[in-house]
Parts: sequence; structure tokens; C-alpha cells
Amino acid sequence: MNRVRSVGTATAALVATTLLVSGCRAGSGGQAEHAALTVSTTTAIIADLVRKVGGDRVDVASVVPQHGDPHSYEPSPGDATRIAKSDLVFSNGLLLEEPGIMKMIHTNAPKSTPKVPISEKLEQYGGSVIKLKEDLGLNVLWLGWAVEGEVAGDGSQVRTTATKLEGPGDLHVYLTDTLGTPQSYVDSTDGFDRKDSFALPPEAHTHVNWVFSRPGTYRLTVQAQTETLDGRRAPAGSGTITFVVGGAPAPQGRTVLDGGHADVAVHAQTRTVQVRSDDPTTGRRTHHPTDSVVLSVPGRAKASVPKEETYRFLGPPGADIWVLPQAVIGKHVHGEMDPHAWEDVANAEAYVRRIEAELIKADPEGRRAYERNAARYLKQLAALDDEVARKLARVPEANRKLITTHDAFGYLAHAYGMEVAGFVVPVPSREPSAAEIAELRATIRDKNVPAVFLEPNLAARADVLRRVAEDEGVGICTIYGDSFDDKIHDYVAMMRHNANELARCLGREGS
Repeated sequence: MNRVRSVGTATAALVATTLLVSGCRAGSGGQAEHAALTVSTTTAIIADLVRKVGGDRVDVASVVPQHGDPHSYEPSPGDATRIAKSDLVFSNGLLLEEPGIMKMIHTNAPKSTPKVPISEKLEQYGGSVIKLKEDLGLNVLWLGWAVEGEVAGDGSQVRTTATKLEGPGDLHVYLTDTLGTPQSYVDSTDGFDRKDSFALPPEAHTHVNWVFSRPGTYRLTVQAQTETLDGRRAPAGSGTITFVVGGAPAPQGRTVLDGGHADVAVHAQTRTVQVRSDDPTTGRRTHHPTDSVVLSVPGRAKASVPKEETYRFLGPPGADIWVLPQAVIGKHVHGEMDPHAWEDVANAEAYVRRIEAELIKADPEGRRAYERNAARYLKQLAALDDEVARKLARVPEANRKLITTHDAFGYLAHAYGMEVAGFVVPVPSREPSAAEIAELRATIRDKNVPAVFLEPNLAARADVLRRVAEDEGVGICTIYGDSFDDKIHDYVAMMRHNANELARCLGREGS
């Protein structure tokens, strides 16, 4: 266990402060009456924290609805209208939010409106951040796109465009969204233009599917440029990446990448395109000039075009294709640090301190109310932290292993003595292979996992995890990561549910 407070009268404090905080007056729909500030947040979790600190001096609304996924939510015109009227905007930061959300905020918020990414200064308010760990154990290269280096200006991004392909067949690069619908970004079948591109914010990374229609050697040329909200563009480098598909021989003298995690990476400041790779054993990162490396798409990457109509852009159903899979369903743009910091209650306390400070800056007349509300809520969170720690301390050490629908629980594991054994989602564009299902079964058996955990808003992702868990006779339980639902409406209830569910589902001695 990493952190256990002295609990004393924590339970009494929790009850008392719940009553005090719930006394805040609110109008219909949860909005405060006669509010001094109109506040927008990117997520319902942050909105709940702001309401607890702001009380009836703030009118708070979240861009992403309480059922939504901040990694993939597409903002609406109504969201833009709300942002345009906001006195203050809170986001999580650390690239949690889908880039379109942040672009909408920077485009529509008044220049005078503070835009606060809370978790990006978390340490200054008593919190901590940890690196994001990704390891799905794929048996082929896991290849994405990335942007390194800073680009000046709010909402700036880097666009990487495919301009030329040499090879025996066609190339498709696409994303599968949260509900399994593919969205094509690069398609060589009709030539290349500006539509054959990806745009990412600085220091960001995304996963994609790479699909080749025939075996052989391919050379893909890409060009990058920076883009700002006021329409300015500037070159950011170019390069040609070589792929060997279906057992084609690699050019001599080049480094061959055939496993682990890699990205086609644009460095915005040095204006270079490289391939960066992460050693799966040591975690060491290497940057390769594009003319020194070959990306392997081996024979074992061979698959078939799915039967669903939405995949007709890949070819006729059942046609052979060679795939480097996306592995994580949905638009999953992120950076180096894990953005899900609130899963450690001590970090939620840091969120509250930052929110308090920003509300006071925006509304100095409300200082006493904000300080009073924050102090009450911090006591409640301290009691909650103790409660979560106590409950999870009762889980037998051998059972403290998490297999979940996505990688949102690193902070919970780090803070409360758990282990992330894996986050498991079906590989997009095809049914999982027998080998992949066998590997999932082996993980559950080898780790002797009593239960797996599904997030309510991501249940559509979890068919394979659910089926394998049922076959292996392990429990299927619910845990909340990025959002609320109709049963859970606030942060304290979410974390209490998570602690109760983890203790219930993992707490069996001798499991």
C-alpha cells in the first residue's frame, strides 16, 4: 500500500462534510442561481469538482456529457455557444481530451477567458503525475503517428499528409471509433490530396490501423506542416518510410522494426520526420532517420477484410490484407504522461486546490465562499482517500490485479497498492485471432485474476473480455474511469463505488 492516512474520525467527517457541501443552492438542471461566473469544463468529473468549490456562485456545464468518452467526443454547435459565453474554462490537460474539443475551446472562448488545464500544474497544488504505460503484447509492430516539439499559439497543431506511395498494392490508414466504426485518413486507391492526412496537437500521439492490400515492398512519402487557428502554415519536414509486407526481404543495412511500439514522428521545431521506437524490454526510446529503418508487416499480420459494409473501402469481404492494428479502439490521442490523475483521491484534492485558486482569480469577491467550500470538500476527500485505502488494503495481495477496458487506472493502482495486469480491447478491423484470445486466457490464468472490470460507457468495446471472462469462470464487474452514468453522478460516489467493487470482486481469499 503506497499511502494510508491516519483515519481517526474519517467516517464522521465524511458524513458531516457531505451534508455541508450538499447544502449549496442550485437551480434546475444542476446550474447555480444568480451565478457570478459562467464556467465550462471538458468533463463531467471536473464539472462536479468545480460545483463543489464554486457552490451557487458558479453556473457549470461540461462539454462531454456524463456518459461520454473525452478521448473521442465530437463537440456540437451548442458546446461552442456555451464556451463563447464562459468566464472560465477548465480542461484536464495532459492530452486527455480529444483534440477537436480543445480546438473548439480555443476557437470559441473569448481571448480574455482563462483556459486552465488543471493537471498540467498538479505538483504545484500537492498532486503528482506518472508516465503512461502501454503494452498490449501484440505479436506485430504497434505503429502510430506522433508530434514532438512545441508549436506556438493556442490550438496549434501539426498536419502530416501522405503525398506518394510506391508499392505493389494499396495502403489504407484508418481509425476505429469507440463504437467500432472505421474512419479513413489515408487511402491510396484514388491518389493523394490534403484529405489524406492526420492533424495532432504538439507532444501528442495516436494509434491507427495500417492496411496493405498485397505483399511486397512499399515506400510512403509524407510531408508535415504546422497550422495555427489564424490560418498560418509552415513546413515541418518530410520523409519516406519503407515497409516490407508479407515476408518481402528487407533492404540490406537497415534496422528492421518488427515488434513493440513505434511512431511516424514529426518534430515541429527541427522540421524532421523520423521513426521513433520504444524497446519493449527496457523502455528506451530511439529515433531513426527514415532512410535507415524498415517497418516489417510479416506474414502473421495477414488477415481478411471484414464482412461489415463499413469496411468496403478496404476491398471485398474476405479479401487478403496485411494489418498493423490500432489495438486501442477509439480516437486515443495522448502524450507521455497519464492524464487520468483523479483516480488517486489525493490528486483530486490537488484539482480542488487549483480550482479554488482559479475561481478566486476570476471572482475575487467570492474568495470567502470559495475558500469555505474548498475547505469543506477537502475534508470530505481526505476521508474518502482513507476509506478507499482501507477497503483496498483488505484485498489479498495476490488478488490486487486489474484487467480493464482501457488504460485509465494507473493512478489508482499506484496509490492503493494495486497492479495493472492489462487493459484488454478487441483488435479493430477484424475478429481477434485464436492466438490473441489464447493469450488473454493465459493472462487471466497466469495472474490468477478473480475478476475483470468493464467501464459502463465503454461496454461496447468489451465483448471479447466479457466472453473470455465467462469462459474462464472469473467475475465481471464494473469500474468508472473517465465518466459518470445514470447511477453514479459525482466524484465521491464514483470512487466509493470503485473501492467497493474492487474489494468485493477481488477480495476472495485463495482466488
